[in-house]
Amino acid sequence: MTPILNQIGTVFIPVRDIERARDWYCDILGLPPDGEILFGHLYIIPMNGTRIVLDSKIYAEEHTFKTPAFHFDAEDIEEAYAFMQSKNVNLTTPIEHDHWFNFQDPDGNMLMVCKC
Repeated sequence: MTPILNQIGTVFIPVRDIERARDWYCDILGLPPDGEILFGHLYIIPMNGTRIVLDSKIYAEEHTFKTPAFHFDAEDIEEAYAFMQSKNVNLTTPIEHDHWFNFQDPDGNMLMVCKC
């Protein structure tokens, strides 16, 4: 028996400007950007399941995700891709294997959307 649970609680994403990052992530996730910024550098994105915390205190270019550490789910991958195109998001791959694509946030973090 172990006291460590087999679940992920939070993923931290390094960002330069906490307010700009909050607004950008909330926009692509369809959330109102009205939550509180904690301690001047943290924003907890209200997610279903594993939480995401944007953190401007840990930002340094060498700390950005060079490969996706997780993926966002999408029921319709083509619709998700077209949506991200309409938001002028930096898409770094086309839809691969009819299942996933990668993109970068404004701070250069590599992220993924995957068909659920």
